[in-house]
Amino acid sequence: MRHREANTILYALREEIRHDPQAVVNGSSAMKPSRKWVKPVPSLEQPPLNMTQEERTKWFRKSFASFKVLHSDSISRQFSAKVKAFFKPCKQRFFMTWISRIDSFGSRERLSIESVFKWNPLCCLLVISRTMDSEAGEEILQPFRDRGFRVMAAAPDLRYLFKKTPAEEWLRKVEGGDIDPGEVSFAQNLSNILRLAALYKFGGVYIDADVILLRNFYGLRNAIGAQNRDSQTGRWNRLNNAVLAFDKRHPLLFKFIQEFALTFDGNKWGHNGPYLVTRVVTRVANRTGYEFKIMPPFAFYPVDWSHIYSYFISPSDRGHAKWRNAKIMHLQREGYAIHLWNKQSRGLNVEEGSIMHHIFNSHCIFCHSVLEGS
Repeated sequence: MRHREANTILYALREEIRHDPQAVVNGSSAMKPSRKWVKPVPSLEQPPLNMTQEERTKWFRKSFASFKVLHSDSISRQFSAKVKAFFKPCKQRFFMTWISRIDSFGSRERLSIESVFKWNPLCCLLVISRTMDSEAGEEILQPFRDRGFRVMAAAPDLRYLFKKTPAEEWLRKVEGGDIDPGEVSFAQNLSNILRLAALYKFGGVYIDADVILLRNFYGLRNAIGAQNRDSQTGRWNRLNNAVLAFDKRHPLLFKFIQEFALTFDGNKWGHNGPYLVTRVVTRVANRTGYEFKIMPPFAFYPVDWSHIYSYFISPSDRGHAKWRNAKIMHLQREGYAIHLWNKQSRGLNVEEGSIMHHIFNSHCIFCHSVLEGS
């Protein structure tokens, strides 16, 4: 089983077909291809590699104008009013972030939205995204609205979201170009802080766009999930931030935001995400004033990223089928959600009869275009 990772293309080679009026054979024109380089577009998803810290900082400062999601403008300044009006009738709030291109929002991301409304039909879902707050994004979300579901995309106003939090000073450094974005995707790290700020300001549930809900989340409050558990002690040894459920202004969220602002490091994968929440919870776990619960790994992360492929494979024999049926029953009893680990699973086909085939068909609304890798 091969794992295919999506590569960010910094330089694109475009092939143009031009008509050569001199080349006509039997009344039909021949087409002659010519190639030219398209000017590279700076990407938050993948800063240039093999640069020194000083070089990356200069690149970030020079490219800042092209990173629209980081700017306050007429579109992002509508965020506060739009979101307050959107959430007004809502008793249950869900959040996603999408910092990538609109054309990479595929069938699996749509299925994530479907699963939210499959189990929480009266909730409101806000997709915090510059690219989704567009005509193309509206086309993706309109079918949900046509079914009566409340979903909206809004370009984030970072100054509004980070106001009166430790992230405010971090944003000033970003806007001033005084920060090393690091070699890890800056878009990923921006998503890490956006989810924390949104939950701190509004309260609700955040899920990654590659998370599929397996049940309703009514009553789930002030909870974070363990990703791994020590086989000897049974105690969790790593948490994850792909699913978060917290009340507005919860003190643990403030600590998360503070840790992000004080220890930001764009060169270490997970440092500002899963490892961040693990560090903070380890420090505050026994202190008073931080009421929250740690959900067991099977609640949100029933399969680790290194074994996610096993959920996409159809049973090869009777023993394998028995294992699959037991897993499905376990998910139905104790699972709240499943993280697809898209970086590892995006290229995998969903084989008929596999665990994912069952999940995709059981937790969808439109139930189409989700059975192939996208």
